[in-house]
Amino acid sequence: MFSNKKEIQEIFKLKMRNTIGKELEEASNKDAFIVLSSMIKEHLSDSWIKTNRQYHKDKVKQTYYFSIEFLIGKLLHSNLLSIGVMEKTRESLDELGFDLEDLFEVEVEAGLGNGGLGRLAAGFLDSMASLQLPGHGCGIRYKYGLFKQKIIDGHQVEMPDYWLRDGYAWEIRRDISFDVRCGGHVDYHEDEKGMSFEHLDYEIVKAVPYDIPIVGFHNNIVNTLRLWSA
Repeated sequence: MFSNKKEIQEIFKLKMRNTIGKELEEASNKDAFIVLSSMIKEHLSDSWIKTNRQYHKDKVKQTYYFSIEFLIGKLLHSNLLSIGVMEKTRESLDELGFDLEDLFEVEVEAGLGNGGLGRLAAGFLDSMASLQLPGHGCGIRYKYGLFKQKIIDGHQVEMPDYWLRDGYAWEIRRDISFDVRCGGHVDYHEDEKGMSFEHLDYEIVKAVPYDIPIVGFHNNIVNTLRLWSA
């Protein structure tokens, strides 16, 4: 898909018509970002599948990094850099009338963190993928972001971060769900057969996973950040 400029341009124009329903002359930078990110995600899909298949085939131990934050930043720039097609893509889009820097600005940052903890967690994921280590992230898909901060009259005021307003280009919703028991109480019983515990009066929250590819640098390794939505 990214073998040469002509191929990039032809696929870009075709996807613009098929997914956005516009010719290039009508398209906005936001339209171009949606099309380009779709192309990159499609390009990564083979490596993503092969990476997970190889982990299972080799029966390797896999690391799962749990964090309340994952400050992964804007992925268009980093993904183009990691798969080694930054300049080729820049030149291709320039000939079609789009500035790649403008498309970088269109992307909304995932509202999954706002501090050093989130950047550290994201850095670990980047490092594991680039070092070809079988490591993945697990976190929460915050509907309204962790929060946005404003200082009003000298005080911090937390506000929602509507990062999912237009959807998120890099995630894939998996067609599975799991019941999570929340609240309630546990009854304890003991008899001649031993101890037993029973969870009662709980509320069920259905957890749905969304996966984001974490791309290794120039190595065709794609690990996963799995975020859970309730």
